[in-house]
Amino acid sequence: MSTLAYEIVDVFTDRPFAGNPLAVVFGAETLATEQMQALALEFNLSETVFVLPPTQAGATYRARIFTPVEELPFAGHPSVGAAVVASRRGMFGPGQVTQECRAGLLPIEVTATGATLTGAVPTLGPELDPEPLLEIVGLAPADHAGPAPRVAGCGLEFPYLPLRPDAVARARVDAAAAQRYGVDHVSVFSWDAETQTAHSRVFVPGLGVPEDPATGSAALGLGVWLVASGLLPADGRSTYTVRQGIEINRPSSLACTVTAANGTAVGATVAGQVVPVARGEIMVPPFVG
Repeated sequence: MSTLAYEIVDVFTDRPFAGNPLAVVFGAETLATEQMQALALEFNLSETVFVLPPTQAGATYRARIFTPVEELPFAGHPSVGAAVVASRRGMFGPGQVTQECRAGLLPIEVTATGATLTGAVPTLGPELDPEPLLEIVGLAPADHAGPAPRVAGCGLEFPYLPLRPDAVARARVDAAAAQRYGVDHVSVFSWDAETQTAHSRVFVPGLGVPEDPATGSAALGLGVWLVASGLLPADGRSTYTVRQGIEINRPSSLACTVTAANGTAVGATVAGQVVPVARGEIMVPPFVG
């Protein structure tokens, strides 16, 4: 019976059983998409990543990333985790590598303990009405604080809803409201300007993940939103920190940068540590064609 090697790691934390757990699977070159999706559902983590040979010139490896219910073009903690695990397994050494994924070719700087991911080209949408987003997370209009919500991203977009500090812990996702408004995911946060730290929560009801413990892609897009909203400098490189996962007992820390020019974000990075938790073999699911 055929099996595949896998490792479980915790990403964006310096200790096991915190951060965001990730399954990293190797040797899946001959699997169909449906088989990969079945494995992701079996692991039932927020994401499972398959490390594959590259298909584009200049790429070090290829990553395919799945939630329990669908494939994603890109995600942060699978990108950081896959690069570190592959390096530890001897596929390449520490240093600069290039990940191929559906969002394009992304640079990743790998160290012995973690990695720094450079996001794709920043994108920014128009201002949004806060009331539907507040309804989705079970909060009142008075809980909204700061600039208007907007969609932003660096390969994967999120709507960002700034809140009063006391409101973040009170947020409770309403999956029915999210479906009614056609919102798959939303990032809520409070912003501490003095420490340049966001206390964040990310709900993903449309993709089978009620709440994500640490979301690298959302941390990247947050920098785009912060620049556009005037909360980080309009020019130059700024650093900020995202704290996430506290409310679900998976505390996480994401170290970020955003580079801006004339009030527009032009690039962002997110970095974190990767801690090994488990490894083993898993059966190959049958192909149903």
